[in-house]
Amino acid sequence: MINENDRYMKLFAELEQLEEKGVQIGMDGTPASPQQVVNAHMVKEEGAYMRDYVINKDGNIEKIDFTKLKH
Repeated sequence: MINENDRYMKLFAELEQLEEKGVQIGMDGTPASPQQVVNAHMVKEEGAYMRDYVINKDGNIEKIDFTKLKH
């Protein structure tokens, strides 16, 4: 079973790899670094984040935006 810290490390590594490939990363429409996204996930008090993928005409991920879900 994967613990919470390992999940955050895995998310950071995933986002860092995507960023290195030129994928733009954002949160609620604002550019963000992989570390900012992971920090937001770590300190969230309530709710969760949904990934919104933007795909280019070739079918590749161009951008990922994390949108905070409100209850």
